[in-house]
Amino acid sequence: MTQIVESNQKDVKTTQMTMIQAINDGMRVLLDEDERTIILGEDIGKNGGVFRATEGLQEQFGAERVVDTPLSEAGIIGTSVGLAVNGFKPIAEIQFLGFIYPAYEQIMTHVSRLRMRSMSRFTVPMVIRAPYGAGIRAPEIHSDSTETLFTHMPGIKVVCPSNPYDAKGLLIAAMEDPDPVLVLETMKNYRSMREEVPVGKYTVEIGKGKIVREGTDVTLIAWGAMITVAEKAAQLAEKNGIQCEIIDLRTLYPIDRDIISESVKKTTRAVIIHEAHHTSGLGNDIVSIINDTAFLYLRAPIERVTGFDVPVPFFSLEEHYLPTSARVQEAIEKVVHF
Repeated sequence: MTQIVESNQKDVKTTQMTMIQAINDGMRVLLDEDERTIILGEDIGKNGGVFRATEGLQEQFGAERVVDTPLSEAGIIGTSVGLAVNGFKPIAEIQFLGFIYPAYEQIMTHVSRLRMRSMSRFTVPMVIRAPYGAGIRAPEIHSDSTETLFTHMPGIKVVCPSNPYDAKGLLIAAMEDPDPVLVLETMKNYRSMREEVPVGKYTVEIGKGKIVREGTDVTLIAWGAMITVAEKAAQLAEKNGIQCEIIDLRTLYPIDRDIISESVKKTTRAVIIHEAHHTSGLGNDIVSIINDTAFLYLRAPIERVTGFDVPVPFFSLEEHYLPTSARVQEAIEKVVHF
């Protein structure tokens, strides 16, 4: 299905895409636009990747630009650093976020610090793509949500789209950024929805959140797959006369402090939702932002609905680990009736 929509006073062609199709299309745009763009990863070429995010790209652009690598995450990231400082624009795919730990040293020591270490003589314009999150019945270590390991790493930006439009726009924006960007892709949303996505190139600004639902009584703050959970909880709350405002952060670092502060000042209550572990989750930083900028507006303590402080369990139990709309609704009722 293709249609013409009006945007910025000119016609923009759009087509229905899933999130995985939008990511594939974004990489196709980048490969076609700049011959310096190279994609590296395990099984991304002939097989098109474990989720088929790179399907058809090696056939179109060749094996020298869509490169099947050995099973070595440290090797993928280390090679990408070398390419980036020598004028290339690599997109490194890590099959699952839980597989990124062997490359953590490369990311912490080199990817995030090279600009500072070289006093800006060298930059690392590279993108790391990593599917993450539970809810798809994957084996152990495939469903981790450890984004705060990277938001605590100055020198690298972290984005997390929740829908097809943002997925393509943030990916292209990440590739245009002069510094490294980690793109976290929520696996549960890869094929769970379709929406109109512009054909061709466009960007979504890094560092800017989005109000996905207007409300007056309580602010729900989430990202990735938790946006759907927040929307379902807001629908349940509406039946009880409670109007929820939902913020999709989209960028986890640098975080959009203004959108959080302004929304909480309006609603005077906040519930934060993330599937990462409770302790040291990004929700803690969001609580600090609210306390720093909107504390005197609060009518109730801030609530957090999160995963538990255990490894993500095997698929028979993972639904008990994940935040649910019912748990979020309980938190909404708690802050509203405090």
